[in-house]
Amino acid sequence: MRSSPVIELRQVHKTYRLGQHVVPALRGVDLRVMPGELLALTGPSGSGKSTILNLCGLIDSADSGEVLLMGKLVDARQEKAATLMRRDALGFVFQSFNLVPVMTVYENVDYPLFLAGLEAVQRAERVQQALVAVGLHDHAHHRPDALSGGQRQRVAIARALVTEPQLVLADEPTANLDSETGNAILSLMQKMNESLGTTFIFSTHDPEVLKYAKSVVKIRDGQLLSN
Repeated sequence: MRSSPVIELRQVHKTYRLGQHVVPALRGVDLRVMPGELLALTGPSGSGKSTILNLCGLIDSADSGEVLLMGKLVDARQEKAATLMRRDALGFVFQSFNLVPVMTVYENVDYPLFLAGLEAVQRAERVQQALVAVGLHDHAHHRPDALSGGQRQRVAIARALVTEPQLVLADEPTANLDSETGNAILSLMQKMNESLGTTFIFSTHDPEVLKYAKSVVKIRDGQLLSN
């Protein structure tokens, strides 16, 4: 039996209002992402990449069309249900890292498990595994300001993976990194995809990073050029 998409967009439209102006961000987008995919969304700034990720992550809602997560119709406007879906099924990696500065590396990675209500023993085992996977076990008690940019992004990846999500969304994950560190981060995502089978969608405007993806979707002016 053919597996179902992890995430699917059906004829999705999205506009934003800037003062008196209405700006179309997505114009009838159809997208299906299957389990185990490592998909790159690429296109110039303002093409709609981040909007697609925000819809997939239930951070924003479509004006029209449908968003299905693991075959279930979802709507970010249903705040309680969306929050639970984000907690249980999704992981996020941001270009600004979004780590809590007063928490240690261990505490940052542990925090989503704490919010999910897991017992301390389970949390400790998962955090340990996640930090080993990203090569930061020896930095568990450091705070983010003691780490390099690449190390902070590795913490962000560990935090995204520790809940064992169905889908990890990474919005320009290498944007604030030098090319060598950025390639190392993408190699790590590629390794996690291959070893754990985690589905990744990442956005980029840099054609050099596309070699890490299994498939590429090009976006321009809110429309997909290929899929």
